[in-house]
Amino acid sequence: MNLYVIRRPSGWRTPEELEAAAARSAQIGDEEMPADIRWIRSYVVRERDGGLGTFCVYEASSPEKIREHAKRVGMPAEDVFEVADTVLVRPDPVSVAA
Repeated sequence: MNLYVIRRPSGWRTPEELEAAAARSAQIGDEEMPADIRWIRSYVVRERDGGLGTFCVYEASSPEKIREHAKRVGMPAEDVFEVADTVLVRPDPVSVAA
């Protein structure tokens, strides 16, 4: 499997919508497509229109499987980029829930 970054602009209006999509994504990936896709992490961003978008990191057998997974989940996957290399300066900071 290769490493990919998926840009999902303005896919959700609320954190609750995003949470529901994340649950569906994990379930479909883990139970229905485990040989083809593995969700690693996502960075949630506030879009200019006020919605929520994400940059998601996945391992997958192909960009087509990423798009198939997104279609099954019902979320956008317009921009899929294969990762050429990783430069790690520091690990991601740990989020602390308020």
